Amino acid sequence: MNTKLHAIADANGRPLSFFMTAGQVSDYTGAAALLDDMPKAQWLLGDRGYDADWFRDALQAKGIQPCIPGRRSRNEPVRYDKRRYRRRSRIEIMFGRLKDWRRVATRYDRCPTVFFSAIALAATVIFWL
Repeated sequence: MNTKLHAIADANGRPLSFFMTAGQVSDYTGAAALLDDMPKAQWLLGDRGYDADWFRDALQAKGIQPCIPGRRSRNEPVRYDKRRYRRRSRIEIMFGRLKDWRRVATRYDRCPTVFFSAIALAATVIFWL
């Protein structure tokens, strides 16, 4: 079983919201699902998988500046703040700390609901307690 975990994190790298999709599903699905849970922020840092014009427009409608590099297949390049984009490492560190829990890293739970609750429990203990 293969899954993808989409997350919204604050400036300190603490998770605020999660969404899980099947592994073969595009990142656009996770972006659309998390768009309503988006807190008020100035910037959104995301990787190339979240590069879509509709997503950028939806973020700007909410008053959030996207800092997402363009896909390589884009005809015209997208400008983004490269210095600010380096702070995305905090998000990667968050995912790494979640994988410190053996149950999350090795995916003992085959049921997606149980696996998602293990992720929520790990995030609560690691980042919020």
